[in-house]
Amino acid sequence: MDTLLITGASRGIGRATALLAAQRGWPVAVNYRNDARAAAKTATEVQRRGARATTVQGDVSVEADVVALFDKARADLGPLGGVVINAGIVAPAMRLADMSAERLQKMFQVNVVGAYLCAREAARALSRSRGGRGGSVVIVSSAAARLGSPGEYVDYAGSKAALDTLAIGLAKELGPEGVRVNSVRPGLIETDIHAASGDPDRARKLGAAAPLGRAGKPEEVAEAIVWLLSDAASYVTGSILDVAGGR
Repeated sequence: MDTLLITGASRGIGRATALLAAQRGWPVAVNYRNDARAAAKTATEVQRRGARATTVQGDVSVEADVVALFDKARADLGPLGGVVINAGIVAPAMRLADMSAERLQKMFQVNVVGAYLCAREAARALSRSRGGRGGSVVIVSSAAARLGSPGEYVDYAGSKAALDTLAIGLAKELGPEGVRVNSVRPGLIETDIHAASGDPDRARKLGAAAPLGRAGKPEEVAEAIVWLLSDAASYVTGSILDVAGGR
């Protein structure tokens, strides 16, 4: 099977996706920015599930890093057949009126420019007209894109809304190239990203008010991502799939 590259795969949803994809036979390139130990642990777990793995350091907001991480993934594991654009950041909860320009610039540089750079490299690597074999791209957005996250982080919500538009437009560009592109919008998921917003227990507290009565788990989002990567979703492209417990 061709290689799967997952950005931000050392923890949370990215890590859960790597482990599930390994069970389904994908060799996995585990991208990380700073935490080499966590990335190595993910790669070890991938290998324990019978799949090949490599770790690839790179900051998705830096163009040279993005190009290099795609090159290393292919050099280590072979041609790409799937890309999960997952790396992203959040910041402490506050109203827009209190946000600095520096915060806004960093949020959009990582979450939007970084995702677009990864999508560009995925298009170059997978497109048949450029020597690729086709494949699937899954972009990890957020339910915040349609909820707006007022009083918490409307900047984050806006950055994720841009990714939904990216999925729709890129799916139309790459369909003739044999590449499917879809977006997954997780809701309140129990990961450590909430600590970055200043409320580590946020998912559990707010998840209780969701129609399903609880927060979600990274493994539940991974199931949706891996399904979209698979041939079982062979006629699905340009779609936005909510994994948000009805919220």
